[in-house]
Amino acid sequence: MEETKSRFNRICVFCGSSSGKKASYQESAVELGKELVERRIDLVYGGGSVGLMGLVSQAVHDGGRHVLGVIPRTLMPREITGETVGEVRTVSDMHQRKAEMARQADAFIALPGGYGTLEELLEVITWAQLGIHRKPVGLLNVDGYYNSLLCFIDKAVDEGFISPTARHIIVSAPTAKQLVRQLEEYVPELDEVTSKLVWEEMDRISYVSEPGILWWLLNL
Repeated sequence: MEETKSRFNRICVFCGSSSGKKASYQESAVELGKELVERRIDLVYGGGSVGLMGLVSQAVHDGGRHVLGVIPRTLMPREITGETVGEVRTVSDMHQRKAEMARQADAFIALPGGYGTLEELLEVITWAQLGIHRKPVGLLNVDGYYNSLLCFIDKAVDEGFISPTARHIIVSAPTAKQLVRQLEEYVPELDEVTSKLVWEEMDRISYVSEPGILWWLLNL
């Protein structure tokens, strides 16, 4: 397999601890893992060895790339079965997990998943909207899995709740190869108000309530 050098050193992948009902979800997880290997990109993910998490991490690990799994201690019995894949870093809670995954990554990709995947995805989209980071965010829209979400977001734009500029934060494609290529070409756009925010001064603001986010902001 011919390797292609990427602008990214490590990509964070959000995905389910379940495999889903369609074989295409599982196949896409493996294909994404192989695409990262081909482009010499390491993986950071939620640390589980089951479901789509297990498939994408095993594919990257089998291809010789570094795998970093970040998982809260309380979830280890549920999401890890058998031997762990690559390096596993334990944290105390979900906030620290998301903060560490985001800090380690140069870009984000969401495979099909449930509540947890959606929550992680929307948080990094929101951070991008606020100008906290300028890292690309991609949806691997396998068999149209995320069509309803994209329709909702377009509706929010039409109704004035999301700006057209913020709509462009989300990059979507049906295959891993196409998605990673689009992420490589992504150029962030910032709203006028967002561009004036100075997140490096967040330590002076007393109302930030989530220590994991604050820690990540101060360690970009």
